[in-house]
Amino acid sequence: MIATIGFYVFAVILLASATMVVTARNPVHSVLFLILAFFNAAALFLIAGAEFLAMILIIVYVGAVAVLFLFVVMMLDVNFAELREGIQRYAPIGLVVGLILLFELGLVLTGWHFAPSAAEIRMSPTPAALTNTAALGNVLYTRYVFLFQLAGLILLVAMIGAIVLTLRDRGAVRRQRIGRQVARQAEETLAVLNVAIGAGTDEVGFLRPLPDATPAPDHAAAETHAMPHAAEPH
Repeated sequence: MIATIGFYVFAVILLASATMVVTARNPVHSVLFLILAFFNAAALFLIAGAEFLAMILIIVYVGAVAVLFLFVVMMLDVNFAELREGIQRYAPIGLVVGLILLFELGLVLTGWHFAPSAAEIRMSPTPAALTNTAALGNVLYTRYVFLFQLAGLILLVAMIGAIVLTLRDRGAVRRQRIGRQVARQAEETLAVLNVAIGAGTDEVGFLRPLPDATPAPDHAAAETHAMPHAAEPH
């Protein structure tokens, strides 16, 4: 009884939040409603006994994908008023795409049927010592291990391709030269001085270089010429 009530409560909230994702005017609110929809879908997975899918939905989609959407929406600062101005020009194309998707969904719903062995599999008892996560891991890493590794390889290639395509070589950027840093000796960067107590930098000859002088008024220029030239740092 409690599971049934919880199912209907989470399902209603999931449908309402999914509707708000599409209808909300503020994109930040849409992403927040999307996160709420993910949490309620994860609760439905828990009720169905699929705890692995519930945790994946929260950790991967809520913790990474939805948060990434939120940061992108907030950082781009898109002017949505300008985007809505040209919506009438693209309305016919959107209507055609929507009709095609509706037709395809109709084909799926009319041609869908239960497998002959679905009822038997559904009524078969699940081993008490085998959890949902363990059963899914056994299937992935035994029967479909090569396909699983192939999917990971495809994702790795896609990630490397995205990095390569978005990388821009800018000549003005200073880059780290590890070889020069490793080969540098202490004598090239450090100077050990015997400084007497109370002695200033002028007495030991250790002065910082002056900054590049910019054109200044006459009195400032006179003061600049009166200052001694700085020696190179040791």
